[in-house]
Amino acid sequence: MAAGEQASGVAPTFRILARVAPYLWPPGETGVKVRVVTALLLLLLAKAATVTTPFFFKAAVDTLAGDKTPSWTDMLVITPLAIVLGYGLFRLSGVVFQQLRDAVFSKVGQQALRRVALETFRHIHALSLRYHLERRTGALSRVIERGVKAIDFVLRFLVFSIVPLMVELAFVAAIFFAAFDWRYFAVVIATIIAYVAFTFAITEWRVKIRRRMNEQDMEANQKAIDSLLNYETVKYFAAEERETQRYDVSMRGYEKAVVQTQLTLALLNTGQALIITIGLMSLMAMAAFGVMSGALTVGDFVMVNAYMIQITLPLGFLGTVYREIRQALIDMTDMFQLLDQPPEVTDKPGAPALKVSEGRVSFDQVSFAYDPQRPILDNLSFDVPGGGSLALVGASGAGKSTIGRLLFRFYDVSSGAIRIDGVDIRDIKQTSLRAQIGVVPQDTVLFNDSIGYNIGYAKPDATQADIAAAARAAQIEAFIDSLPEGYGTVVGERGLKLSGGEKQRVAIARTILKNPPILMLDEATSALDSATEREIQASLKRISENRTVLSIAHRLSTIVDADEILVLEAGRVIERGGHSRLLAMNGRYAEMWRRQDGEQDGGSPAPEPMPAETV
Repeated sequence: MAAGEQASGVAPTFRILARVAPYLWPPGETGVKVRVVTALLLLLLAKAATVTTPFFFKAAVDTLAGDKTPSWTDMLVITPLAIVLGYGLFRLSGVVFQQLRDAVFSKVGQQALRRVALETFRHIHALSLRYHLERRTGALSRVIERGVKAIDFVLRFLVFSIVPLMVELAFVAAIFFAAFDWRYFAVVIATIIAYVAFTFAITEWRVKIRRRMNEQDMEANQKAIDSLLNYETVKYFAAEERETQRYDVSMRGYEKAVVQTQLTLALLNTGQALIITIGLMSLMAMAAFGVMSGALTVGDFVMVNAYMIQITLPLGFLGTVYREIRQALIDMTDMFQLLDQPPEVTDKPGAPALKVSEGRVSFDQVSFAYDPQRPILDNLSFDVPGGGSLALVGASGAGKSTIGRLLFRFYDVSSGAIRIDGVDIRDIKQTSLRAQIGVVPQDTVLFNDSIGYNIGYAKPDATQADIAAAARAAQIEAFIDSLPEGYGTVVGERGLKLSGGEKQRVAIARTILKNPPILMLDEATSALDSATEREIQASLKRISENRTVLSIAHRLSTIVDADEILVLEAGRVIERGGHSRLLAMNGRYAEMWRRQDGEQDGGSPAPEPMPAETV
């Protein structure tokens, strides 16, 4: 069921509002509850001042017009000065109480926004890698942005606009019934019911159009972000105009939906004005006949007009607020659907933290598939002793990168088990597992912050000296020192201001700073030139001492010193052993070695290098 459809109807609406209530009335937060109650009391005082004001006009008009003998209440407003003072006092009181209400509630609303934003942000990070690989970043950012704004809107306007409006309308209807007769009451009630029914019916129609408008907006935003993230690719293929046309297709759909919303808004406003005008004319006509027959005074006529104006303003506001609340409910539904997305990988209740003693890594008959129809790993077993090294080689799609993802527990195995020091990684906290493993990925993505921040990300309490030492070990300190802003140099979105080799050396420095007992090297020097590669390999060799190292290699020269090399094909180990033993076997590994050795020696053209792992 679509998000918008889920938001339709009374029951779903109340379910959504029920999810908002804890943010407004958080358990154990006495201070917040006191603020909410105080704000509601101030609201009632503001409405009481508002509905009382027309009585002063009635008494003043009747007294000044000489329609009846002044009573003691009339004497209070017998002079123009008293009229002005009374009107000003009650009008000011309404405004003051309203502003005090907003000031008191402000902290409640902002705390609620912070809570829901933090909950959403934390939940997104808790979702599985599978979800993040399938997500649309642009659309997701829109869902979060709209959802948080919707929470703010509903908290503020539902509590301090819709509820007060209902209270005010009830007060006014009761006053008409008590001060006049049932006919006035009937006209007021009929006007309110007709207005509300018309507003709700047209708004439901408009919501469907708004939903289409949001879909087109998200699609256009996603295309724009995707195109900008692939800026260089667009340039490589001179596809600027093609990207513009793709963007324009979505914007045309958005334009059409916006025009439809404007047209339906005009219809809604016209219908609302017609209903209010008919109600106002009916009551004024009834009051005029009452004055002519002597049943009512001129003051009564003025009071009827004042109250109808008083009803007209909040009813007009109701139309706007209802439309916005209706849209906010849709936006909130989208966000709550995101919050309801269950994490694929979760910690067991009471799971302990991982304590690494030896650093032994074991894969025990592990099978895994992203899709049941496409198995990736098939009954894979290997053991890396503490302080040992294991290299994984094979063609693209053989499952090398998948092994790394399973070790980090981005996914759970379909069968079998992965153990560290004999402990199944499914039985320990994920955060403690990942704290013990360092990775240098093949494709390094950096935060749009300084180089110092990106290196120090591995260790939040690291000093500048620690960061500099890690940079020195990764052979990037000289480059950083050559920059005008040094470690404060901002690397750009995803690190685009740095070359591939520079980004990779930042990633190496980050891992050196983390100083983990287990290292995962995913072709850690693939983007470096030969001279720099030798330097980095020497650094990696130094930091690999007394650590367990798993290497994913495409360039075989980088893993000749590994204790054991596994050659993978279709998720199975087809060869295993040390470098010399595998060459002696004259099998798949030896063929790969001869091919790459021929390329390095400038021999006959060889097949193109294997592409980066994609699964």
